[in-house]
Amino acid sequence: MLPLVYAELRRVAARQLRSERADHTLAPTALVHEVYIRLVDQRSVDWQNRAHFFGVAAQVMRRILVDHARRHGASKRGEGVRCVSIEEAKEVAASNEIPILGLDDALTRLEQIDPDLAKIVELRAFGGLTIEDAAHVLSVSPSTVKRDWRTAKAWLNREFGGEVRP
Repeated sequence: MLPLVYAELRRVAARQLRSERADHTLAPTALVHEVYIRLVDQRSVDWQNRAHFFGVAAQVMRRILVDHARRHGASKRGEGVRCVSIEEAKEVAASNEIPILGLDDALTRLEQIDPDLAKIVELRAFGGLTIEDAAHVLSVSPSTVKRDWRTAKAWLNREFGGEVRP
């Protein structure tokens, strides 16, 4: 299955790591390989379709990136902590990026309030899924995902003091 999804995972990983500091040790290829290793250990998962796979991959990528940022933050006391764009660069300018650890903390809070909104942010921000793919993963209509995505961005905007454009 890896050859079928490798290029797409690498594209998502490259987008995630685009704003990383120059001396960062985690390259897109290494991130994809780490995701793959963790997914291979999921022997009991019955992959239903492409969207299901990328939904799980988004969760795994989030954990890897957050763990890496925490390790780096612990060793450097937060210096150079990576920022992650809340959505594709064409939709949100680089000045609207937020630290990955901040996004993870916000998603944890949002999960307590509305798990569905948090899942959409995770799929879009960490997994690079389109509205249609996220709708497929969540078994809802694309219009529901669009509406919830707007709501989630508004919530994040409030959480980050206007840094995230709704």
